[in-house]
Amino acid sequence: MSKLLLKEKPTLADFQKYVADMVIERGFDKESITQIFMLFTEECGEMAKAIRKAESIHSDKNSEVFKLENEMADVFIYLLDIANHFNIDLEKAFRDKEEVNRKRKWQ
Repeated sequence: MSKLLLKEKPTLADFQKYVADMVIERGFDKESITQIFMLFTEECGEMAKAIRKAESIHSDKNSEVFKLENEMADVFIYLLDIANHFNIDLEKAFRDKEEVNRKRKWQ
C-alpha cells in the first residue's frame, strides 16, 4: 500500500516532491538519467499517437490506442523526475525563462 499523498491543491514544488518520493517508493531511484530520458521520449511518442487519434489524423489501425490525458500525465511525471535528477526547481526555471521570453520580440 502506497504512503504517498498529494495535497488537494498542489504547487509545482509539491508535484516535484511527490515524484521524488514516488520514485523511491516504487524502486525507480536507481535508474540512470539515460533510462529516465528514454522513458520520457517514449511517453512523448505515446502522447503524439494520442493527439493524432484526437485530431483524427491517419494512423495504423493495428497500433495501440493511447489515452491523451494518461500520456500527458506520464510525460509530466518523467519531466518532473528529470528536473529532480538535476536538482532543478521547475517553477523557478519556468519563471526565469518566462522573464527572458517577455523581453523577446515575437513578431
